[in-house]
Amino acid sequence: MALSVGDVAPDFTLAGDRGEVRLSAHRGRPVVVYFYPKDDTSGCTKEAIAFTALLPEFEKRGAVVIGISPDGVAAHGKFRAKHGLGVELAADPERTALEAWGVWVEKSLYGRKYMGVERATFLVDADGKIARIWRKVKVAGHAEAVLEALAAG
Repeated sequence: MALSVGDVAPDFTLAGDRGEVRLSAHRGRPVVVYFYPKDDTSGCTKEAIAFTALLPEFEKRGAVVIGISPDGVAAHGKFRAKHGLGVELAADPERTALEAWGVWVEKSLYGRKYMGVERATFLVDADGKIARIWRKVKVAGHAEAVLEALAAG
């Protein structure tokens, strides 16, 4: 079941490299939840660095930025340290949030089908409802587009 704008965002409680990450803990403020395939790969690194660079602007607007991948907490810690990341990183090795948010999908590479994370971002409003969705994200300029959507309300 694909999520749509206006749906209540599925809550999650996941381990993060800096402690527990729970969506409902941020009720009352906007939250950017972005899903990415793997720590320390080219596109995922660029995306995390871009969100980190804009984090002060997101925070000025009261927003929290959470990145979720199936990698474990230790991998997130190394990823954060290596690249100086400031965004929250949540580990979802059991894929509970990935599946609830509809981003654990069948992919194809060189004709081979496999299950993986669809790079996607969701803007959740202060009431916990999905305000915007970006699917099959292209990394270049994406963090800026999300910030623009947040600023536009």
